[in-house]
Amino acid sequence: MCQVLGMNNAKILRVDKIGAPLSWISPQEASTFIMNARVLWTLGEETVVLRGGINCLGERSILEIPAIIATKGRNKKANDTPALCRSVIYARDHYSCLYCGEQPGVPLLSLDHVIPVSRGGPTTFQNLVTACRRCNTFKRDRTPEEANMKLLAVPFVPSKHEFLYLSNRRILKPEQLAYLKSGIRDELLYAA
Repeated sequence: MCQVLGMNNAKILRVDKIGAPLSWISPQEASTFIMNARVLWTLGEETVVLRGGINCLGERSILEIPAIIATKGRNKKANDTPALCRSVIYARDHYSCLYCGEQPGVPLLSLDHVIPVSRGGPTTFQNLVTACRRCNTFKRDRTPEEANMKLLAVPFVPSKHEFLYLSNRRILKPEQLAYLKSGIRDELLYAA
């Protein structure tokens, strides 16, 4: 059994050999990659120290886990399109209604299909926007044009950098934040 020292709920950024982000992993998962010699390179200061058992010489094993690790192979579950997730769409849209611009708070937000499902609109990043309940109720099953409502921004599929940035708003290490920001479009950063 190991003891985790450092930040509670610390996450390690896992990237592939060319530096493309793959996922957030726990320090324990990172230790498995390290101990199985599957780490190609690392970046950043040590994020977490894992302490293991005591050997026959009375020495405790210690493993320092860096903030970013590049691993051999790709995540078999990973694909280029991130998973569709309400919280990521809210974060992408800056917790604002994309029709009126208000920020009423998460309990009063909803997702709106720009092209309604009843009209064949798909449930995709490009067709889903954050809307306050008032605007969503007013729009009903109409298109924005039919409801005389303009979208304030164009919905987009987040890149892998953007998805990982949006899905973990508690990034504690500056190295991880700087690394992810290098692959994020400017309008996403400036509005955050």
